[in-house]
Amino acid sequence: MSPWNALKNEEQDVTSAALRELPPEQEVEALRLRVAHLEYRIAEKSIEADALREIGQAIGSMHSIDDILKRVSDIVVKVTGTDLCLIYLLDLSGTELVLRGASGSTKDVVGKIRLKMGEGITGWVAQQGRHVVLSREAWRDERFKPVPSLRQDSYQSMLSVPLRGRKDLVGVINVRTSSTHEYTRMQISLLDSIARQVGGAVENYNDYYRMERRATQLSTLSEISQTISSDMYLEEILQLIVSVTAESLNFKICSVMLLDEERNELVIKATQSKSREYTRKPNVKLTESVAGRAVLEAKPITIRDVRKTPGYQYPDIAKREGLCSLVSVPLMVKKEIIGVLNCYTGRPHDFTDEEITVLTALANQAAISIQNAKLMVRTAVLQEMHHRVKNSLQTVASLLRLQMRMGNLDDPKEALNQSINRIQSIATVHEMLSNENLDNVSIKRLADQILTATARAMLLDTMNVAISVQGEDFLLPSGHATYVALILNELIQNAVEHGLRGHLGHELSVNVSRDEEYITVEVENDGEALPEGFDFRKDRNLGLRIVDSLVRDNLMGEFDITTGEDGRTRSWVKFHK
Repeated sequence: MSPWNALKNEEQDVTSAALRELPPEQEVEALRLRVAHLEYRIAEKSIEADALREIGQAIGSMHSIDDILKRVSDIVVKVTGTDLCLIYLLDLSGTELVLRGASGSTKDVVGKIRLKMGEGITGWVAQQGRHVVLSREAWRDERFKPVPSLRQDSYQSMLSVPLRGRKDLVGVINVRTSSTHEYTRMQISLLDSIARQVGGAVENYNDYYRMERRATQLSTLSEISQTISSDMYLEEILQLIVSVTAESLNFKICSVMLLDEERNELVIKATQSKSREYTRKPNVKLTESVAGRAVLEAKPITIRDVRKTPGYQYPDIAKREGLCSLVSVPLMVKKEIIGVLNCYTGRPHDFTDEEITVLTALANQAAISIQNAKLMVRTAVLQEMHHRVKNSLQTVASLLRLQMRMGNLDDPKEALNQSINRIQSIATVHEMLSNENLDNVSIKRLADQILTATARAMLLDTMNVAISVQGEDFLLPSGHATYVALILNELIQNAVEHGLRGHLGHELSVNVSRDEEYITVEVENDGEALPEGFDFRKDRNLGLRIVDSLVRDNLMGEFDITTGEDGRTRSWVKFHK
């Protein structure tokens, strides 16, 4: 039997004034009653002292706040003679109460039940800062909100007390009984004393947690700041930023998206997520995405649940990856936005002003690191540009010598035009490299420029031939770009000279594609078919020999040219990424 059940019927108060008014024969009985009352008060204080001592020991000996609250809830049930104790704490945002401690088997729902301020009896107590005492049919109270996992309709009584620290409210503690129960003044007082002791411990924990979190944030800022002067490559810097941010600030996924100003799109450049589905998400338009809003409005954007938010483009991926809340922070350098830092949590979360301030500082440091890395890449590119130009001029010289030795010199004008086209294809690569940010070139832009220039130079009437570049666009490393440009030039020239001569065809297209391992470039036309038994290895066509040599010796790939059953001629090259 609980100490309170043994004492609650002894609570009587016999005053000295009442004793003086009693007849002498009743004085002994009155004194006995007063002694009993004093013994009751002593027992009450003893119970309270024992409970507080036991709770103090739990607070002092346990390091985890969740272990402390579980132990406290079990002690409360024992000393109050109730059936259930629940302890709710305010989250960091101060807007929600989270079940953090529960007695008995109810521990399975700890961390899974959340109530808004003012929601249910518990939320009302937190909002008003006042006790609630219900002796029977607690579920009939107008403030009551059922929580199915707690089977609350089986409880009759409820006592709910606010948890306060030295400064602010930090949570609520509830006790309940299965049968009707009149809570005594002493029970309420004891639970209030326990609430003050636990509230102080929780406040100390919150202060420690904030200090620890702040120290972690400063450490993260420092680590990212060091990358500003580092000599790491951009990819390494971006990966460091997302990994450190996710780990130190406890985010489910962090990613950096950089702005492609030409297409008005954000492109994922780094994430610590291992999901192929997430990392291969298509680029997002600024006007059609949450991250785009952060760029356009130049401020952090927060979403409580991306799975239920209109305008979020990939709710299905978010569900499969277990993503919930999102904060998207612009990466800004001198008022120029170069991308966003996206941080996801695995459960609903209201980002605090402090969190957003820290993430903004992180994003700004990251932006400086990115810009610094780009400048370093630019410097390296400029340093190597002379070397590349020298190599390109040597390539031009080799092609001219090859033209003199093996080409058709009966028509000097044609020979010069072919050489001019080869030189222009190399120049196209250099021009694109000088304008790109990451030392890569867009394969579709490269193909489009070479196709357009060659068609304009060689086709007598471009209006009669439909030219197009088809397939997925992707970035081609600069090391491959010059060779691909020369190959495209030769294949397009060959298609025009031998396939579309005499206006036999009306379509000329370049198709680009890639898979996990290879890049494929194909030139196709609907003009004259190849001669029967044609083998480019035995043909003396200089352009095809140049292609074969570039593919085999420089790209370590494959090349072939065939006419299909549909009458269309296709020349293609395939090489490793």
